Amino acid sequence: MPIVDAQVHLWRTGIAHPPHPAKPFLVEDAISGMDEAGIDRALVHPPASWDPLSNEQAVEAIQAYPERFAILGCPSVDQPESPELIREWKERPGMLGYRFYFNQPHNRAWPIDGTLDWLWPAAEEAGTPLALLAGDWLPLLGEIAARHPALKLMVDHMGAVRGATGDAAFPKMKELTALSRFSNVAVKLTGGPFYADDTYPFKSLHKHYRAMYDAFGPHRLFWGTDITKMPCSWKECVTHFQEIDWIPDADKDLIMGDAVCDWLGWKR
Repeated sequence: MPIVDAQVHLWRTGIAHPPHPAKPFLVEDAISGMDEAGIDRALVHPPASWDPLSNEQAVEAIQAYPERFAILGCPSVDQPESPELIREWKERPGMLGYRFYFNQPHNRAWPIDGTLDWLWPAAEEAGTPLALLAGDWLPLLGEIAARHPALKLMVDHMGAVRGATGDAAFPKMKELTALSRFSNVAVKLTGGPFYADDTYPFKSLHKHYRAMYDAFGPHRLFWGTDITKMPCSWKECVTHFQEIDWIPDADKDLIMGDAVCDWLGWKR
C-alpha cells in the first residue's frame, strides 16, 4: 500500500507559527522522516505566511525528488495579478492545486466579506482543487460547493479547532459531515494526534474519525500529518491509523494514499 501524507510544510526562513518549531524544516528532513516512517509520498503545503520563499522551495523539492512530492501552492490572493496567478501557477512543476488559510487578523474575514468572491470561479475555471482552513465558515463552504460544482474543495484538519483537544476540538462535526452531500467536498484527516486528549494510539479520535468515515466514505477522506506540529513520531502518526480495526484494509488503502492521488490527479 503506497502511503501518502496529505500535508507537510517545508521552510528555510522566517519565524514559524507555533506549535511548529522555530528551526527550518528542509526537504532532506522530510525525506529522512518519510523513509523512517514508511511514507512514499507527501503533499507540500508552502507556509508562505512565515516564509515568503516557501513556494519556490516546494518546487525545488519536486525537482530533487519528483517521485516523492507534489504541491498545493499558496499564491497571493490579495494582489491585482492574483487571478492570473491562479491560472498560471498550475503549470509549475508538481502543482496539483492550492491551499489557503485565512487565520491572521488582516485576512480572517476574507472568505466571508466578499474579498475572495473572485477566487472560487477562477479556481473552478482553471481546474485547480483548493484546500481550505475553513473550520470557522463551513456553511459558507457548502454554499461555494453548490455554486461551483466543478470546483474540488478540501476541508483542512477535519475542521477542528486549533489548540483544542478531545471533543472540544470538534464542535462543528455536524456542520462538517453535512458537507458530504456535495460530491465536490472532501476532508483532510490531517493533524489527528494534535487534537487527541489521550496518548498513543489516540483512541479518543476514533469517534470523530468514524463520523467523517460514515459521512464521506473512504474516497473523500485523506490521511496526513502536518508533521512539524505533531506530539508524536511520524511512524506513530502512520500506525495509529493503520491499527484502527473498524476500517477495512481496502478503505485504509484509499484513505492513506490512493484517494488523495485520485482526487488531485496525482499520477502513480
